Order: sequence, then C-alpha cells, then structure tokens
Amino acid sequence: MAFPRPGPLAPAPSARSDIAMFHVMDVLAAGAARRDAGLEVVSLAAGQPSTPAPEPVRRAVREAIDADLLGYTESSGTAAIRGAIAGHHRRRYGLDVNASDVIVTTGSSGAFTLIFLAAFSPGDRVVLLRPGYPAYRNALSALGCEVVELDCGAEADYRLTVDMLDALGEPPAGLIVASPANPTGTIIPPDDLAALARWCEDRGTLLISDEIYHGIEHPGAPATSCAWSTSREAVVMGSMSKYFCMTGWRLGWMLVPQRYRRAVERLTANLTICPPTLSQIAAVAAFDDVSLAECDAHVARYTANRDALIAGLADLGVTEIAPPDGAFYLYADVGHVTDDSLAWCRQVLASTGVAIAPGVDFDTVRGSRTIRLSFAGDRSDIARGLELLAPVLTRG
Repeated sequence: MAFPRPGPLAPAPSARSDIAMFHVMDVLAAGAARRDAGLEVVSLAAGQPSTPAPEPVRRAVREAIDADLLGYTESSGTAAIRGAIAGHHRRRYGLDVNASDVIVTTGSSGAFTLIFLAAFSPGDRVVLLRPGYPAYRNALSALGCEVVELDCGAEADYRLTVDMLDALGEPPAGLIVASPANPTGTIIPPDDLAALARWCEDRGTLLISDEIYHGIEHPGAPATSCAWSTSREAVVMGSMSKYFCMTGWRLGWMLVPQRYRRAVERLTANLTICPPTLSQIAAVAAFDDVSLAECDAHVARYTANRDALIAGLADLGVTEIAPPDGAFYLYADVGHVTDDSLAWCRQVLASTGVAIAPGVDFDTVRGSRTIRLSFAGDRSDIARGLELLAPVLTRG
C-alpha cells in the first residue's frame, strides 16, 4: 500500500520560546525519577510547604464536591473569593480594598502573565533585582520586553534603593520587587517600599509588588507592608500557595489599578476562562480564624527549621547566607566547592539524594557559586539533608 509523501514540517519552535529553563523544575523531576526507582530523596529544593491546606479548606472541598456544579465562574473570580481577599487586606494592612480591586488568577504565575501582557509592549524596559525569581525574567523575555537586572547581592544587602533607580537615567516602564523575596528571603522595610512606590508613581513606572510570601516572616525581621499602603498605582501580587499551603490548588490574585482592569479582564477571559472553580470555593475558608491559626503554626515551624539549617550549614563551613527575613529559603554561597552550581546540584542529587536548587536560576552573573535550600519541610528533612551534605560541602 502506498502512503502519501510527508508534507512540509510544521514551524520550528518560536524564537520567543527560546528562554532559559527554570532549572529547579528539572531538579524536581530528577528527584521524582529517583524516588520512583526506590532511592532516597531528601528535597530541600521545592518552594512549597510539606503540609496540606488548612482543615477548613479541605472540609469546604468535600462539601463543594457533593453540592456544587463546579462549572465556570466569572473570569476575574467569584464575588465570594474576591470579597474574602479584599477583607484579608483590610484586616492585615488596614487598607480600603474592595472586591472590585481584586482579580483572581490561576496561580500568581497567571497573574504575572496577565499584567505583563496588559501593561508592557515589546521593547519596554522592565527592571528586576538580581538575584531574583527567574520566571519574571524569562516570561518578560518571551514577551519581547527588555529586561534590566540590577545587582542587589551581598554588597547591597540584597536590597534595591532609589539611588540605584536614579542611576538608570530614563525611568523604565516597569519595576518588579518581591518582599519577602525568592530566593533570598529578604524583606523590604516599609519605609523603603514606600520610597520605591513613590519613585515609580512620580515617574510613570509601573511597580509590581510580589507579596506572595506575606505571612511568612521570622522574628527580628522588618515588618512586611503592602505597596498599596503608599500607591494605588502599583500592582500587588498575592497567592494561596505559600502561607496558605495551597501550591497545587493554583490560585493567586492581583490588586489592580483601575486603568488596567478591563485589559486584564479581556485577557483572562480569553486565556483561561476562569480560575479553578473548586479552588475558589474552598479558598474562602482559608481566611477564617481557624485556618489562619493553623498557618501561623506552620510559620513557627519554618522559623525553627531555618535556625537549625543555618546552624548546621555553619558547622559545615557555609556561612555566607542572604538575610532570611521571611519565606522559607536560604540562599548560600558555596564557591568553596563549586563554580558550576547547576552541575554540582545534579551531582549532589545523584550521589547523596539531596535535591537543591542551583543558584544559576536566580542570578545570571554570580549564581554559578550559589544554591537555594528550602526549609519548608519537616525537621527530619533538615537533619537528614545536613547529614548527607556533610561530605560534599566540606571538600575544598
């Protein structure tokens, strides 16, 4: 039987898809493969809690499955979840936030994509901190924006200043800051965040304030504040993932200035239809007092884990660590054992079973000698991880 000759090949992958991989996802995949093979894996790589969503949230899921159609919702989220998020901002920050200010998204990752599309055009300059979360850089690059990274490493105490922005000359179209930050855990003090917000508003620069780790702050650190306390021209990002222990539920939100709302609504209606309905229904219960108390207990555990990990690394000679004010990461310099963090993390996983995030994800210049370790798991993970890492961290 004769078969027709094949036609022309489909188009090659687009130029916009030629962005850097988020390497920690490869680490997680390699760890899963190792675990499936029956080998030990101690994960200090994943940026997620090791505990489930609060019990009131899980109870709400069970009730919704039995009672609700679970069909489409409004593209920007149900009135109930938007109202609950607005109330959370009123209680936590004393802000006059209404449900109409809130747009609920498929994870905070979806929120970033939406606001990047709504606010920036190809060629626009957007300023980021280095080290910082790689998905900002990679997504903006895919959309044709010009990414400008400002070096905010150890010499700058991992913080951005207004003087650094003034040195840029022409103000950029956008500035993205995170507090607490990933990977460093650094918190921007309230006065400093207010100064950045005023600088942006005065110059027509869109400030995007990533506040998804709010609620996870450690004793002695500066207080977290909301960018909307200073400027309603900023976009504020929030998430159910971190403090609320709901990473896989894929639910985030934005506080959005009026001028962007219809643009974001048009985009989300076409790109995602609506956020996950079951997650929206259940997440309302995350803001009640029982849920918040459960989440606060997890934060106390993270702090204890942080202290144990810092002490254990110091015993192994690793002392150059970013100030872990909040979140659940340590960002550490391991230049005494490697100048290729990506290869080193792969080797460490293969030889010890400990999964670690390579610093090249977070710093395109100096990340070859740094790593990120998560302390969101159990204390036993910290102890076992340190035990297994001892031989590879003390070489040199």
